[in-house]
Amino acid sequence: MEKIKIGLLGLGTVGMGVYKLIQRRADVMEKTVGAELEIRKILVHNINKKREGIDASFLTDDWHQIVEDEDIQIVIEVMGGMEPAKTIIMEALKAGKNVVSANKDLIAQEGRDLLDTAHENKRDFLFEAAVAGGIPIIRPLKQCLAGNDITDVIGIVNGTTNYILTKMSEDGMEFADALKKAQELGYAEADPTADVEGLDAARKVAIMASIAFHSRVVPSDVYTQGITKITARDIAYAKEFDSVIKLLGVAGNTEEGIEAGVCPMMIHKDHPLASVRESFNAVFVHGDAVDDAMFYGRGAGEMPTASAVVGDVIDVARDLKYGCTGRISCTCYKELPVKKWGDVKNKFFIRMQVKNQPGVLASAAQVFGRYKVSIARVVQEHTEPEMAELVIVTEKVKEKYMENALDELKSLPPICEISSVIREYSGT
Repeated sequence: MEKIKIGLLGLGTVGMGVYKLIQRRADVMEKTVGAELEIRKILVHNINKKREGIDASFLTDDWHQIVEDEDIQIVIEVMGGMEPAKTIIMEALKAGKNVVSANKDLIAQEGRDLLDTAHENKRDFLFEAAVAGGIPIIRPLKQCLAGNDITDVIGIVNGTTNYILTKMSEDGMEFADALKKAQELGYAEADPTADVEGLDAARKVAIMASIAFHSRVVPSDVYTQGITKITARDIAYAKEFDSVIKLLGVAGNTEEGIEAGVCPMMIHKDHPLASVRESFNAVFVHGDAVDDAMFYGRGAGEMPTASAVVGDVIDVARDLKYGCTGRISCTCYKELPVKKWGDVKNKFFIRMQVKNQPGVLASAAQVFGRYKVSIARVVQEHTEPEMAELVIVTEKVKEKYMENALDELKSLPPICEISSVIREYSGT
């Protein structure tokens, strides 16, 4: 049987998962691919480190041995980071190799260069594992839903923050306690900044928006806010409003341009995304033909991510068998503007600590009126002799108007603190 030889860049958690899964599926490759997949070389940092179940003769610390090996037809990149990953991938494509990557940071920022290089060399560059782990979303957007005009992509694409918010909602934990629990279980890194500040999700939103709307979106185009300021009190109010709080990545294709943001949002409990718990991910897509579709599953981890990587490898292997690599390259054939976040409209939940005296609500209402903010709901609870908690829910308003209104509210003597400002997801 024909052998298709593979070079593996990286042998961390995902790299080990890929190695295991290829070995596990070896006996069915003749039927699914028509060829045997053989890992020929593995790039590692420390070639002397013993790795159980790995033949040491496969290991190398020199990436040139993979790129310059004429027998290797597929390179799998799971090493992460920007460099040397980009250089190795580019050189591999130029050397006539097909590449599968799980590197969301690199693809979000440098995807155009990588895809253009793959196209020039008539090679496959696939990256299903870069977004939402084992959940198929890149291929559906590029292929299965290609007949649609997709207008909205909304997702929970970070398992760490979803786990934290689930614990806050279901167990009454504060943020710090839920984060500690996530770290103990291995859902959160020792330095959780990329997750809890929304940076990881923003990279994934940039990738999905670029594919869905056929126009380049990079991470700097995505408004980003994390969950570090969410409190148990906010969670309690969300429940009162029949909602939950999720870190949502939201991308929309409007007549004025692409809207892209990541932020904690209240979403009604009846929406399918509201039921996504723990470390699971989900992506909700709206297209003119398919209407609504949701993709749900494990968004990270050794084997779920390996599942997506090996699925791409099998796709490449099939293309190699039929001599049709490079069929689908960059689909960003449009140059749509990306809207400034200040021009995006959202509903808001605002929680304030105010002096318990007549005229406070009227003063706040006057400020909102000046900045075109329409009030939908007012709740006043936990009143004390001198202080009260005032909650205001608004209709949709431009972000810049809300920002100006909040700046002025902070200067009003009766308003002691603006405790929370959380957006509400209201659909398209």
